[in-house]
Parts: sequence; structure tokens; C-alpha cells
Amino acid sequence: MECADRKFQKLQEIISRHEAKVSHLIAILQEVQEEYRYLPQEVMTYIATALNISPATVYGVATFYAQFSLLPKGKYVIRVCDGTACHVRGSEPIHFALRQELSLAPGQQTTDDLQFTVETVSCLGACGLAPVMTVNGEEVYGQMTPEGVLEVLARLKGTVQA
Repeated sequence: MECADRKFQKLQEIISRHEAKVSHLIAILQEVQEEYRYLPQEVMTYIATALNISPATVYGVATFYAQFSLLPKGKYVIRVCDGTACHVRGSEPIHFALRQELSLAPGQQTTDDLQFTVETVSCLGACGLAPVMTVNGEEVYGQMTPEGVLEVLARLKGTVQA
């Protein structure tokens, strides 16, 4: 039971910081996702109970906004643009190189060690740099090539804590 208590201790701290207000649900979910890297079902149920709302309400918010994930995401979330400009300029080989280097099976987005998640998005808003990919929404890599993907992954893997 102590392990479960510790698991929810951080969650309770987040909820308390937001004064357990329903109007702060999105901010609570954002902090929780940052902590866990996704929104586990039991955590959403705990939040619902703490805020005195239905689990369906929490689930509805969590599934409405694209920023939230119900599945674990890696430490590094790599998004590859597949919009028109990126597609025409070769986003498919970029995506293939990522999936191959990370040994992702068809349909699998996150590596087994939870270090990398690869997502395809419709637009990253950088068409002039096509093909484009981002890492954690902060680092933008333009005019990517499969060789460039390998360089970025090698750098990121060098920073991964074992």
C-alpha cells in the first residue's frame, strides 16, 4: 500500500496546488502528463474523485485535446510532418529511417524502453524547411534526410540515461 500512496502523493500535490478546482482541470492534466508522460486510467479516476466530478468528464477532456495521451510516451517525442510540402520533399524516408533505427514494429509509436515516441503530424508550420521534424516540440530540424535522422538520434541516444 505504501507504494500506491507514494504513487499518488505527487498527484495529490499537483491537485492541491490547483486548489482542487474543476476550472483547473486542464492545468492539472498538463502537470500530471508531464509527471507521468501520459494519463493513466487510475490517475484520471483519482483526479475525478479529488475534484468531485465524473471520470467521464476527465476522460472527455483528456481525449478532446491532442496534447494529452492515454498511452505512455517516450522521453523524446519526435514528430514528423507529412503535410503536402514535407510529403513532396521526402518525409516518408525520414519516417522510415526513424522507425527502422528505433526498431518500431508496425503500429508501434513508442520504443519499449520509453525513450522515443514517433508521431506523424499534418503540419508543423515550417513548410519552407520541408521535410521537417521536431523533438519535444522545441527542437526543429529542417531539410531532413535519412542520414540527418541518424545523426539526431545518435545525439539523443547519447543523452539518454540508462
